[in-house]
Parts: sequence; structure tokens; C-alpha cells
Amino acid sequence: MPVAGLLLWASLLTGAWPATPTQDYLPATPRVRLSFKELKATGTAHFFNFLLNTTDYRILLKDEDHDRMYVGSKDYVLSLDLHDINREPLIIHWAASPQRIEECVLSGKDGNGECGNFVRLIQPWNRTHLYVCGTGAYNPMCTYVNRGRRAQATPWTQMQVVRGRGSRATDDALHPTPTAPRQDYIFYLEPEKLESGKGKCPYDPKLDTASALINEELYAGVYIDFMGTDAAIFRTLGKQTAMRTDQYNSRWLNDPSFIHAELIPDSAERNDDKLYFFFRERSAEAPQSPAVYARIGRICLNDDGGHCCLVNKWSTFLKARLVCSVPGEDGIETHFDELQDVFVQQTQDVRNPVIYAVFTSSGSVFRGSAVCVYSMADIRMVFNGPFAHKEGPNYQWMPFSGKMPYPRPGTCPGGTFTPSMKSTKDYPDEVINFMRTHPLMYQAVYPLQRRPLVVRTGAPYRLTTVAVDQVDAADGRYEVLFLGTDRGTVQKVIVLPKDDQEMEELMLEEVEVFKDPAPVKTMSISSKRQQLYVASAVGVTHLSLHRCQAYGAACADCCLARDPYCAWDGQACSRYTASSKRRSRRQDVRHGNPIRQCRGFNSNDACR
Repeated sequence: MPVAGLLLWASLLTGAWPATPTQDYLPATPRVRLSFKELKATGTAHFFNFLLNTTDYRILLKDEDHDRMYVGSKDYVLSLDLHDINREPLIIHWAASPQRIEECVLSGKDGNGECGNFVRLIQPWNRTHLYVCGTGAYNPMCTYVNRGRRAQATPWTQMQVVRGRGSRATDDALHPTPTAPRQDYIFYLEPEKLESGKGKCPYDPKLDTASALINEELYAGVYIDFMGTDAAIFRTLGKQTAMRTDQYNSRWLNDPSFIHAELIPDSAERNDDKLYFFFRERSAEAPQSPAVYARIGRICLNDDGGHCCLVNKWSTFLKARLVCSVPGEDGIETHFDELQDVFVQQTQDVRNPVIYAVFTSSGSVFRGSAVCVYSMADIRMVFNGPFAHKEGPNYQWMPFSGKMPYPRPGTCPGGTFTPSMKSTKDYPDEVINFMRTHPLMYQAVYPLQRRPLVVRTGAPYRLTTVAVDQVDAADGRYEVLFLGTDRGTVQKVIVLPKDDQEMEELMLEEVEVFKDPAPVKTMSISSKRQQLYVASAVGVTHLSLHRCQAYGAACADCCLARDPYCAWDGQACSRYTASSKRRSRRQDVRHGNPIRQCRGFNSNDACR
């Protein structure tokens, strides 16, 4: 973690929160609040407004090498320019066949909201192809998309479209006026490679999937049946054995909603590599309770399943509870249990990224949201701790205290601790049997300093998504949080140590990012281009990470904003960049003291 981040968490250790856990945690007033119309007028945002008869946009893949953003929606796959999402978009029309749509409707599904091909998976296959999957009107299907480049630029019309399932790739002149030669991108579906999407993409478009394509093997948390009752973490494609979680075993997965999947190395030994899944599910610890718990699960990439037991099923699957709660004065914690989104912030050490997660409350007592931050050290400590075990006269959950089989359950074969075992099929039966009945860890993973970084209760909205950018300012490096809401706004927030006892949340801005308000579904940051990409059911917006001139035309206004992206350059509030001319750049994120920073400028720059 950056030095400023470490200082922030160190100061959190002694931070004091209000005593009453149900007290409203309303955000500070944003320094700048912009409506959709006002945001558009700044010239710092673009809105994808090509007239397509489609909905349910999801940002799925950012391709910095090709300067493209790949987006899935109902019946379409889009390739948008990262610089301007309205500049010559490439569009593939990929609909289910009329016969399949008719069969879907006859089965009782909604012809508009369910019986389409909702694209739910886009993963990079290699440098020239993507692997894409859609719900296929309750008949999931997958294929490949060629996203390479031509040998040389040629005159094109405005866009390339593939129409219909099983059709050939064609250059469809929707706008017959020819344009000048453009960048030589190609973007078309390969229908001859169409294959079943079962185990890769859900039947029901309302059920999300979390996936990762690693070494041409697809790992997906997904529901694999028409009725949406069989949830599994699957491995398909590739050369290894197809694998899944134990079927209809509520100890493993209990009505889960999958959120995110991320490969995080454990050590320099590649055989130790693990894939982490973030999801929420009904609590198996309290089967009579409707409680929902947030989870982090993991599997070894080289898991081959068991020899006699757990054949073709994960033999290294473990899971733990993720806790995000506000401690109360009386010792009672107010929990936010419904995990909504996860952002993995990479650090210089690829084995130790920082995990940001958005939660909402699941109870009926109050409505609220929170952002909690987790370290991999704490996560690994829980997975190396005791297993949850039911015993005693009341059959209660307790830490397992019996003899632990060797190798320790959940250990990867051929790794640091099992160099002589090349496959999980070599594991003793007692290890495999233990794994089947003990997938849950007894201890929970708590956030840094055991409290949320951001809390919202009593607000007229809920947080839905999070993305984080690291920004170098004059007085250090800061983590800037972009928080999407269910009313279609994005908040830009930083959290700073105020003094020895408190933390200070600064909401730098709140902007409406869609003309028709809709919950923010996904967000993606391009630090390289200083852009944020936001998607919802109604469309896609990309906006600059900073609008420095919106803070005002005086030095004091710029200084009081305390935005690490911005500084007073002697004439205007503009983007801060580290340079040798430090005297001409006035910025004070930590304290926001305009009297000290703006001395020497005209009287209009005085602190007001």
C-alpha cells in the first residue's frame, strides 16, 4: 500500500465513530454537484447515445492496448473508443434466433425482459480474439469475436455490424456516406465457432456471473440450469479436467449471488496460485434465519479433484465470511451484509492488493451502505486458521479441534508446502473427505481497523459500485474513491485523517451521469487516460476524473476544494502534474488552507 495509504490506516486505529450504530452517517456536502445537463455542458463527459433498440449495458472489458472498451447489452456487443465512446463505435448484433425466442416465451418468460440474448461474459482469449457468452433467450451460447486489426487502413463506412445468429460478418452501411480512412480495427463474430454456454453464462439475465479466463481456461461462478437452482463455480475449456463445486450442497454454496473473481498469487511458486471469488449467499450457519452473508471463496488453479471422492469437483474450495460492520458503544455491531461490488486495487506487490468492497444492509431496521477495505494478509490469516465444525449436544458451529489431515485441506498440489504431490488426486482420502464436509472457515475476515471507510445510513440512495484511483499530489499519494449509486449518480470521495481522534470524509463532487436516472451497474477506471466509464441499464457514460475549473475561478476556491487532481497554476484551477516549477502550483489536500497557499495573488483570491 502507498505510504499515504498506510498513514491513513494507522490513524484509523485510534479513530472514534459516533456511539450509536444506527445513527445517520450522511455524506458531507459535495464541493461540486452537477446535474446531467450541467455535466454535459462542461465538455468533460461523453454519452453513448447511438440509437439501438437495446438495454442493460454492462461494461465488461477495458482494452488499453487497442484503445477500446468492450460492452455487452441485450443482443449487442459493442467496441467503443476509449477516448470518445461516440467516435465510430463498432457494433455486433448478436440476437437469439426467432425460433428460440418463441420457445422462451412459450415457457412463460418475458419476451422483452428475459427472452433476448443478454451478453454477460466478455473475456480476452488472445491478442486478436475475445470469448463472449450470452443468455441466448434461456439457452446460453458462446463464441469468439475477432477484435484484431487489418494489415493496413482502408476506407470504411461508419460501423461494422454482424446481424443475427449464425450470419456472416458483413460491413453494413447503415450510413451510406463514405468516411475518410480510419483506424484499421476489425470487429466481427465467428458464428461457425458457436458453442453451448452452459456452465459459463446463466440462463436468466437477472442472475449475474463472475468469471476469469486464465490460460485459456474459463472459471465462472454461475447458475447452470433453466430453473436457476443449481449454482456452481465451474472450470471449462482448456486442457484440464472440467470441474465444479459439489452439487446441491448448501455447505458449499447456498443460493449465491456472484460478484467478482480475481487471480491473486500466494507466492513466487505458480503452483500456489489461487482464484478468489467474491459473492453473497444465504447463511448456512443459521439455516432457520433469512440472513445473507458476504463471502470470499478460493480454489487452486491446478485442482484436479479427488480420486474416489469429489471426482471432477473442487478439492481445494474454501470460503470465509466477509464482515463489514460499525461497532457500537454497547459492543453490538451494525452489519452491512449484502455484498454489491468489489474493486481490487493493485500495489507494487502483486501478492498483496487492497480489496475495496461495497455493502448494503440486509435487515428491515434501517437502510444503509458502506465501503470496507481488506488486506490480503488478513484474508490469508483466516484461510490458514481453524475450520468451522458442527459438534456438541446442540450441534453448534465451533472451531475444528481434531487432528488435521496432511496436507492441510485447501493446500495446492506441487506448491510450497506440497512439492512432492503433483495432483490433488494424490491427496489421501481423509483430506478429500474433510474438504467435502468443511469448506467454511470458522473465523471471519474483518476490514482494516475493523470498521468501514465510508458509511451511509439515512441517505435517500444506496451505493452500488466502487472504483479507486491512486493520485499523486503535492503532499503525497491519495486513494480517490468513485462511488456509484442506485439513483444514477457518481460521488468522488477521499477520506483523510482529521486529527488523532477522527477521520474526515470529503465528497469532492457528485454528478448525474445519465439523462434518465438509473442505478449504476458497473464502473471502470483508465488512469492512463484519466477517464471513468460508467454503465447502467440505459446507457454508457465516460467522464473525466477531474473538472478542476468547476471549483471556481479563484485560488481560494481551488485550494478549498482539496481535490488531489487539481491545483492553482497562477491563473486557473487546473490539472496538477508534478513538475520542477513547484512555486507556480498551489495545492493543499491535507489541510485546504487558502491563506497560506494563495498568498501573493490578488485580493479576489482571499479566503471567503
